[in-house]
Amino acid sequence: MGRFLFVVPPLVGHVNPAVGTAAALTARGHEVAWAGHPDLVRKLAGADAVVHPCALPGDLPPRPAGLKGPAAFRFLWESFLVPLADAMAPGVRAAIGAFGPDVVVCDQQAVAGALVAESLGRIWVTSATTSAELVDPLAAMPKVAAWLDGLLADLRERVGGVEGGADPRFSPYGVLAYTTRALLGPVGLPDGVRLVGPSVTARPAGDDDFPWEWLDASALPTVLVSLGTANNDAGARFLNATARALAAMGDRVRTVLVDPAGVVDPGGLVGSGELFGSGEPAGPGEHGGPGGLVGPDALAGPRGPAGGGLPGHLLVRPHVPQLALLERVDAVVCHAGHNTVCEALWHGVPLVVAPIRDDQPIVAGQVVAAGAGVRLRFGRADAARIGAAVEAVLDPAGGHRKAAEAVGESFRAAGGSESAADHLVSLARSHR
Repeated sequence: MGRFLFVVPPLVGHVNPAVGTAAALTARGHEVAWAGHPDLVRKLAGADAVVHPCALPGDLPPRPAGLKGPAAFRFLWESFLVPLADAMAPGVRAAIGAFGPDVVVCDQQAVAGALVAESLGRIWVTSATTSAELVDPLAAMPKVAAWLDGLLADLRERVGGVEGGADPRFSPYGVLAYTTRALLGPVGLPDGVRLVGPSVTARPAGDDDFPWEWLDASALPTVLVSLGTANNDAGARFLNATARALAAMGDRVRTVLVDPAGVVDPGGLVGSGELFGSGEPAGPGEHGGPGGLVGPDALAGPRGPAGGGLPGHLLVRPHVPQLALLERVDAVVCHAGHNTVCEALWHGVPLVVAPIRDDQPIVAGQVVAAGAGVRLRFGRADAARIGAAVEAVLDPAGGHRKAAEAVGESFRAAGGSESAADHLVSLARSHR
């Protein structure tokens, strides 16, 4: 049996796909350990997960909410990913020494794993939990690409990597990409990329206090709204606009809105002039459309689990059991985070995507190109545009659900965590 060490950053969306692959390996009798943040890994992988702790960088600057494009990319690497690698490197080195893995599985954004594994002569594989790097987002920005090369070269020297070694984001032993051509599209890929499909698997059972009886009480279509776990700083305006839009559609849909930071204001749901729209035309690839003023009648009815003065058809929760809920919803409004998108499409659920930053614009473009959803500009999406986009993806004539189902079928056919585990086991055996 083999021994596999997963090196992961402290990011939920990067740990979750690895959890499925690790579980597939464990089910086959292999040994699995982790290098990362113990509390987060055990929360997602289970309390019995073997975790070798890695330090986190201290005193990180807050990311300005308005950063976009190259500036956001520079901030991500310079102010988070490189300091994270510096902090994690000693823990990764200790984990490899203590566990003695046959293969080190390195998340693409935990580059300390790749650099340390390479310096120790270990076999390592890249885990690409998002497809953004696969499509070479810096091809049109050679100066930014050169800047990143320099940043990584300096990092390699500090953590003891091999001079002139491989790009730590793309292992020469292979890249596990948790997507398929149905979503990725006909783009060229680096050598060694294996499109294994999303790793969608059951997660450790937690306290499920979700009011399923509320969901059972109506046959209306249900919309799930979520901006993921890392966008609280930027999401208040969009979540409130979405709440206003869907509050006005209470006779047609019910809504579950995830609000971990408690930013949704019930008082803003009555009489919002924004529902008339901004008067600006929708941009290319966007949806506009007329809205209706939310009046007192829209807020009539039982408050029930919605609480806090919210209409009975609008349920606001700090967290939800997302995978279980996706089996029962009809549309998702989100930030185009790769995990949320893939989990929705796995279940054949069409999307309204409003990308904020990082890889999200690339993923949003893939959703639209696949026909599985509608894209909005995050900064310009008012209640009228959001409502019109939701109506569009719920309309069977638009074909969005059929397209989402087709992508989901491709995901399941690719194998996901089982295909990823196949490759890792084969690699371990071939290098013994």
